[in-house]
Amino acid sequence: MSHEPVPVSETALLIVDLQNDFIHPEGAYARGGQGDPAIAALPGKLKPLAEALRAKGGWVVSTQFTLVPGKGGEPMISPHLKALRPFLRKGDFCPGAWGHQLVDELQPADLSVEKLAYSAFYMTRLEWVLRKAGIRRLLVAGIVTNGGVASTVRDAHVRDMDVTVLEDGCAAFGAETHATAIAALRPVCRVASIAAALDEVRAA
Repeated sequence: MSHEPVPVSETALLIVDLQNDFIHPEGAYARGGQGDPAIAALPGKLKPLAEALRAKGGWVVSTQFTLVPGKGGEPMISPHLKALRPFLRKGDFCPGAWGHQLVDELQPADLSVEKLAYSAFYMTRLEWVLRKAGIRRLLVAGIVTNGGVASTVRDAHVRDMDVTVLEDGCAAFGAETHATAIAALRPVCRVASIAAALDEVRAA
């Protein structure tokens, strides 16, 4: 993990999976009775940081969990996910669909990357677009802390990127699960608050 100063122009807020199907009241997870107040609150908490980064020439990057449609449009769902979320159906998390999109409150993203598993780096173009854009520092936020966030942070770390996880910019299904995941990430990244990151961006 690097501690050298990185300009705002080379810094991105990496928003993991804050999509309509996950958190909107009309999305797939709400339909399946899966929700959490801490998760629902994230877009509003992150919006000032996203706006500050845009104003200072930084980046907003969105990763979007994707269920690839197969024959007849039926989604390709891994067995473990199907067991956990049996309510998922045709059209959920489908590329280009409303449910697949970043929530309106955080739009627009400068870069968007479809992801298929926990890590946003696994079998995606994320590393390529970050390198092409000259992004060296990531402020990671989103859901869930112990899943997509943790896996993405660890994969960014092994790629020698400067990574900060925003402790109050992430959430999981349960406060204890979130806290345990954050504690486990401290050896591989910086942990900071949204307010601290916002102060740094505004001062740059």
